Amino acid sequence: MIKKIPISLAWSGGKDSAYSLYVLNKTSEFQVVRLHTTLVEGTKRVGLHGIQESLIHKQASLIGLPLDTIYYPESGDNQAYEKAMTGYLRQLKQEGIFHVAYGDIYLEDLKQYREAQLEKAGIQPIFPLWGRNTRQIVNKILHSGFLTAICAADADKIDKCWLGKVLNQEFLDALAPSVDPCGENGEFHTFCFGGPIFSEKISILLGETIARSYSYEDSQGEVLKKQFWFKNIKLID
Repeated sequence: MIKKIPISLAWSGGKDSAYSLYVLNKTSEFQVVRLHTTLVEGTKRVGLHGIQESLIHKQASLIGLPLDTIYYPESGDNQAYEKAMTGYLRQLKQEGIFHVAYGDIYLEDLKQYREAQLEKAGIQPIFPLWGRNTRQIVNKILHSGFLTAICAADADKIDKCWLGKVLNQEFLDALAPSVDPCGENGEFHTFCFGGPIFSEKISILLGETIARSYSYEDSQGEVLKKQFWFKNIKLID
């Protein structure tokens, strides 16, 4: 029997990382042996998703894989983030893991950033969903039985009423043509609470929807503001 290559999967708690695990589990070449999640140090939440750490641990428990948590400052200091990741990658190598998988689909600049970061650490990147049609991916996610809730969204792209709702065909049909059906450009993010990779469905409680604004510089150096919706999702024990 050919021994599978052990990998650690970057885990956000959303549909793309969940479907990546589903795809990798079906391969004869790779075996996901652990998950790793980056969390904001102060809030203990997944940055862009706003998901609580307890929910991520619950997912890992029901998947049956160990979860490694990597914390970075709320300030968004990229050097601090990279330092934390470098330490984790070094730990993986010490455990004999030389491959890391991501659920990225087509953002080339992000892929190149990850490749450069891993190359410096002597780790090989794996992108199981790379280059696939995002409409086909989301359809397969739905048809495979995954249950995901909209947990965060760009307020300019997604109406507030969809926060906390299950991602389904009705949601996809309501998206503007400019919005990617997988939210690959950051239009929306999801939390996966059920599906074929879990031993049972996760019971969640939907709380309030809050708005947060972020400042950033565009390519011309102009400071702009962006507003995002976040749904407070809690674990029901």
